[in-house]
Parts: sequence; C-alpha cells; structure tokens
Amino acid sequence: MDDNKLYNALLKSQDERRQLERDRGEAKADDNFRKERPYAGSDRDKPNWNRVDTNHQENPPMLYDSSMSLALIGNPYPWSREQLRERKIIYSGMPDKEVMDAYRELRIQLRNRTGEGNFTVMFSSLGSGPGGLLTAYNLAAAFAMDSHTSALMVDCDPYSNELKGLVSSPMEAGVTDFVSDRSIAIQSILYPSGVERLTVIPAGTHASSAVELFAAVRMRELMAELKDRYPDRCIVLNAPPFRENTEARIIERFADQIVFGVPFGEVTGEIIADSVDALGSDKFSGLIFQE
Repeated sequence: MDDNKLYNALLKSQDERRQLERDRGEAKADDNFRKERPYAGSDRDKPNWNRVDTNHQENPPMLYDSSMSLALIGNPYPWSREQLRERKIIYSGMPDKEVMDAYRELRIQLRNRTGEGNFTVMFSSLGSGPGGLLTAYNLAAAFAMDSHTSALMVDCDPYSNELKGLVSSPMEAGVTDFVSDRSIAIQSILYPSGVERLTVIPAGTHASSAVELFAAVRMRELMAELKDRYPDRCIVLNAPPFRENTEARIIERFADQIVFGVPFGEVTGEIIADSVDALGSDKFSGLIFQE
C-alpha cells in the first residue's frame, strides 16, 4: 500500500472511531435521562431506575441536570383549584393567605436547618387518632411549590386510607408491598399526585407486618435510593401517631429532621415534653399546631 492510501485508511479509521464514540455518548445520555412520568404504568414509559456506578472510571456518569429532571416530572391528572380547595390542599394564590404563609414559613425553617441539597423530614402526630396525613401532604406540597425543587411524600402509615382522597391517580402497591416483594420495581410504587412536582408513594397493603417491614434491609435500600436519585427532591415521611405506634420510632432513622403535629385541644405541654424526651434525638426540629 502506498503512502497516500495508508494515510486515507488511517483517516477513515479515526473518523469511524469518533462516530462510534459519539453514538455511545448519545445512548448514555438517553439512558440517564428517562422520563419520570407516568410512574406506575406501562413498561414502555417506565423510568430508568438503574443506579449509576460512580466508581467506574472508564464510563464517568452524566452530569445531573436539575432543570431537565424537574421538567420531566409528569402530572397527567392535575387537580383544579376547586378540587384542591375541597380537599384542603394548599396552592399558590389560595384565598386563605394565612395558611399558605404558615406552610411557606415551615418550608423556609426546615430548609435553613439543612442547607443546600435535598433532605428527609418525618412528620408524626402527637394526637390519638388520624388526621396527620393532610398536614404531611401539604408540607410536601409547599416544597413542590418551589420551582427549583420537587417533593416526594412517602406514606408510612399503613393504618390510614386518607391518601386515596388526596391523590388524583389510582394507587395500588406501596412501601410495604415493595419491601416484602423484591420483584416489585421502584417505579411501580411512584404515583403523580395531582399537584405539580409532587410525587407520592402509598403505604401499601401489608399493615399487619409493617413494623418488621420498616425495619428490613430493603426499606433502607429504598430510602437510600429515593434520596440519592434526585438531589433536588425533598422527601416527607408521614409516620403513624408517635405515642400510639412503634412504626414512628423505626421510621425516624430515615429522617434528617422530625416534626411533631399537635392537634388543637388534644395534647398538653407535658405530653409534648415527654414525646420529645422519648424521641431522644437531635433531629427534632419543631411543632406544627393543627386546628
């Protein structure tokens, strides 16, 4: 082969190699930014939940783009303002500005305690009955109102069915189902809420074994994945009433901050002090007084 032919062959080989590298790069980008919607749905549209191996030096991970991630969070069945008002869910521009400002202040205070990045806050009522979930849901909705943040509300109270009335999408499997069955994928328990940038995970159907399931290794894996996956997502854990259930003490280990709900006229100062002492954690961030 003469010099000209050898030179041309080398050029052609280099061009083919560059094109192959470009094709691989585009394929990786596509895999890393699958659409998150529509969560629990068809396999065709399910998001990619494969973990990125950050220790693999040959294929460095793609840079996380928060604006792209937030834009891909679907809300196929959005609540109207009338529907939000009927369900007592907060929304921007609602007539009761006092309530809206109270949740905004909660959001600011909790974020100030954590700093930049995402975090997990557990909410548990000090009351003796149901009613705490709406507060936890609205706290998550307050975080979702920030256009630079998404929120995830994880219901860890398997003894309440309140969440179904607050979510616009039909829900099936939840936390306890995922932990008890390794064949269930994470995307199968994620549901759009009806509120923009707010995703929910229901408690699931295994109430009788919830204590053991919340203490399982797979529960720790789930919480680690949910927190690590999106650095711009704030997670709110709704726990059962703190004084009446063991579950709240177990779920506390997954939280960065803990907030207690105080139902009006039901809890004394002594009960509050005893509950904070029983918690025995520096994660306690404050109280939400519920009317």
